[in-house]
Order: sequence, then C-alpha cells, then structure tokens
Amino acid sequence: MGGFNPVDVLAERGFIHQCTDREALRRLFDDEVFSTYIGYDATADSLHAGSLITIMALRWIQRGGHRPIVLLGGGTSKIGDPSGKDEVRRILSEGDIARNAASLGAIFSRYLDFDGDGAASAVMCNNADWLDSLSYIPFLREVGGHFTINRMLTFDSVRSRLEREQPLTFLEFNYMVLQAWDFVQLSVREGCRLQVGGSDQWGNIVCGVELSRRLGGARLHGLTVPLVTTSGGAKMGKTAAGAVWLDGGKVSPNDFWQYWRNVSDEDLGRFLSLFTELPMSEVESLAALRGRERNHAKIVLADNVTALCHGGDAARGAREVAERIFVEGGVDAGLAVYEVGEGLTLVAALVEADLAISNSEARRAVRGGGVRVNGEKISDIGYVLSREIFGDDGVAQVSLGRKKHVLLKIN
Repeated sequence: MGGFNPVDVLAERGFIHQCTDREALRRLFDDEVFSTYIGYDATADSLHAGSLITIMALRWIQRGGHRPIVLLGGGTSKIGDPSGKDEVRRILSEGDIARNAASLGAIFSRYLDFDGDGAASAVMCNNADWLDSLSYIPFLREVGGHFTINRMLTFDSVRSRLEREQPLTFLEFNYMVLQAWDFVQLSVREGCRLQVGGSDQWGNIVCGVELSRRLGGARLHGLTVPLVTTSGGAKMGKTAAGAVWLDGGKVSPNDFWQYWRNVSDEDLGRFLSLFTELPMSEVESLAALRGRERNHAKIVLADNVTALCHGGDAARGAREVAERIFVEGGVDAGLAVYEVGEGLTLVAALVEADLAISNSEARRAVRGGGVRVNGEKISDIGYVLSREIFGDDGVAQVSLGRKKHVLLKIN
C-alpha cells in the first residue's frame, strides 16, 4: 500500500466534486486493494491539458497502492458521448478510432506505471472487446429493463441538450447504457469498484453503479472531478492559439512549459495543487508568494507539469530556452511570454499581454511615448507587429515604462 488513503489526498488537493458515498469509499480503500477506471473515447489522437485532472487523479490512486485502469473507448467512440455537446459528434471510421487509441496509449504511459509486478500495476483496456460482440436483442432483454426513459431524461447530458432544443439522436441516447455496461464488465473482469470522471459524467457513472446493484453484482462507487476553468472562465487547456495538447508533436515542450509559466496569479495555487505532486505545505508556501516572487512559483509549476508530461530533460530544456531569451533580451529571467498572431496591432498586443486593460488605455500609453518594441519607442497607435520585428527566434520584447516587460512570440 502507498501509506495514504487516496480519498484523503484527492479531497485535500481539490479533486473531488461529487461522490456516491465518500465515507464508504474511504473505508473500501483502507480495507481492500481494487481497481479504479476512467474512460477516454478515442475521438482524437491526443488529449489536451484539460484532461490532466483525471489523469492525475488516477496517478494518485496508483501511488496509494491501488490499480488504475485506462479504458479506451474503441466501442463507445463509434457512438459519441452527448455530455457537454450541443451537436452530434462526427462519426469516425474504425481505422481512425484504432489509430487514435494507439496514440492515446503513449500519453498514459508517461503518467502511470504499466510495467509493475504488483497489485497496483496499471491496465489498459478497450471497450470494443465486449461492446462490438453484443447481440442487440439479448442485450436489451438483460439490461434495457433496468433503465427508464423518465430517469434518463433527468441527467444533465440529456436534459441540457433538450433544453437548448438541440437534437439528441437515439444513437447518442444509448451512450449512457453502454457506459454503465462498461462499469459492470470491468467489475467482473478486472475487480473494478470505482469509476472516476469529469463532472459531466455524473449521470453516466450513477447509471453504472445502479446497474450493478440491480444485476446482483458488486457494490460500485462513483467519483467526479470538477470542471477546471481558468479565473477568466475559459476552459482549462484552451488558448487563443488552440488546444494545449499533451502530445509533444502537436505542442512542443517549450510551448507547453510557457503555457504553465503564464497562468494567472489567481489560478496558481489551484493548479499547483491539482497538476503537480508537490507536498501541500510547499504548494501553500508557493501560492502565498507575492509580487515578483510569484514568477518563481509559476516557474516551479511549469517545471513540474512539463517534467511529468515530457520528462525532466524536456522541462529543463524549456526553462533554459526561456532563460536564454530573457538574458539576450536584457530583461530578468521569469518574464512572461505571450503567443500572438502576425499582423496584430501594437495596441491589441498590449491588451492581450495584460500590459493594458483596454484598447483606449493602450492607445494612451502609445501616444504618451511609454511603449517600446525591442527597445525602440513606438508612438504610432496604428503600428502593426510585422514578422520582421520578431527576428530569427520568433520573439519580440515589448515594454511599457521601465518596469513592465513581456515577450511576444509569433505563432
């Protein structure tokens, strides 16, 4: 065993949003070694940073001495989860699903130990193994009678779609039944007793817990993690430039590091708690830093998250690249870097880089002679950031007065 109860750690670090019976689950972790699963449909060839909260939850459960199961949705990806969606998902070919599933497997191997020889060694499954072979009429006879339309209409994944007057196909309506069957199958095949998912999965998870009970199976538990948004209300892992993918071929380790380095002050403590394994005493000390010292805390966050995703060498390399840019630019290490598009006006860039709170404030700063680009004073409010100012490394320094400096990186 790992010497701690995963429920205690998950609660302390802010992972628990809902739980079917927290005290009973805590006792189960104390009394038995069992499996916990999270499902990931293979609708893309990578996951983005928003998925890290569920991956980190599995990692803590494994560190607590219990076995994590990564369930790839080779079967359910052929239907599409309606949860949180306004429209029907695009139906993927079986070849696309298989390729996506293979790519996702490489990501999980960085966070979980699949090669251990103990009871906590992680397992990867694919629900196509049992869903593809289902016979429709026998499945309806065994399972269909345990679901009522009345009950299914109360779950957020269905109700919210109907309230927005968006179509919900019969194909999608079957999704929660199949996910419930996944839970039952994993309880029988792998000794799984807990399913973890995002907050939008609560209804689907509860269906699995109830189905096992009605079929006379094991007592199962469900736990959801909160939907992580930034302090500005944006979804975690989304930027103006696109998703922050966990695949280094889609988002380089350098850009991944910069994403975490540039989080807002308001998000810093929460992200240190959720996305690193630093002791909570250290998290609290870093979150309490103020002024320029917060730059150090953000660098610690970027170093730790990047090391988990891409390895220690990649994290150190990304930090060295950032420091080299800072030194060559004649500014202090730890300066924030913002990605911008070619052709952006200087006024818009000042707002995007948080040097001004509005376009009017930015225009006043430019007219007043307080703005410099690569050390050159700019007083033209129509000034456009052309590719030439970014140099060979794609980076330009913008300064407001003597104390405010940022680096802009062309995307």
